[in-house]
Amino acid sequence: MAHASADVLNRRGSLSEPQQIPDATVFAASWKSGAKLALLATSLLVGAEVGVTTGSNVTDPQTMFALFVPFAVAGGLLSTWSPCGYSSICLLRPNGRWSARSVARWMPTLASHALGYFLGALVIGGVLGVVGYLFGLDRALHYTLPVYALLLVAYGAHQFGFLRVPYPQRRSQVPHDARQRFPKWVIGLLYGFSLGLNYCTYVQTPLLYAVTALALLIGSPKLAIGLFLAFNLGRFLPVALNALPISDVRITSWLARNQENAVIVDGALLCGLGAYLAASLFF
Repeated sequence: MAHASADVLNRRGSLSEPQQIPDATVFAASWKSGAKLALLATSLLVGAEVGVTTGSNVTDPQTMFALFVPFAVAGGLLSTWSPCGYSSICLLRPNGRWSARSVARWMPTLASHALGYFLGALVIGGVLGVVGYLFGLDRALHYTLPVYALLLVAYGAHQFGFLRVPYPQRRSQVPHDARQRFPKWVIGLLYGFSLGLNYCTYVQTPLLYAVTALALLIGSPKLAIGLFLAFNLGRFLPVALNALPISDVRITSWLARNQENAVIVDGALLCGLGAYLAASLFF
């Protein structure tokens, strides 16, 4: 983790070769295997216990949507721990020294960035929702959710480093040369849209897969767009930290120090969520 994080911090946006971005599992190395195994088991037990006691009707699309909104926001936040997360925070800062005036001049950039995320959610959520609706996937939730729950646990184990699961991603970043060609508010819009589509750049958290699959399975364009709006809200929020008098170095250094912890939290959420769904379906 230290080498990868330092690379992002020192080169500050020069990671342009698509295959140079490593998979998330490399960041979970300094946690002891026993501690990771204990947390994995605890996540499974807690998730299963909550699933048994609440008895939610998880085969109902509305219920699944309500359940997943907070996890989607969490997934968006966890996606900050990737080269694109660093890039957005570093490259979209207010110009000059921090002051109320510089932040006010920067607000169009923040607004255009938010608009980009919104448009990205409309596109990817709309497409997945329409496909799910046309194939009537919401009517098959009782059959697809067990497999879905198993995949969530598998990707959770992947994040803990105990299992290797295929993790196809476009391993590239936002185009950094755009900052020389466009005003900052245009860059904010372009970055927000490309990041808001979520598959144009590398995303560290498999919670993106969970949101994507659910957007298909619930078979509702409106709910699918809502899921990606929640995910993109989590992706957008860290950029808003630039409105505060906190230096770029402090933000990115904190992210670097906590990158592997983010991977572990990610794994715990995935395992707990998968166990919850399985328990709700079978008990």
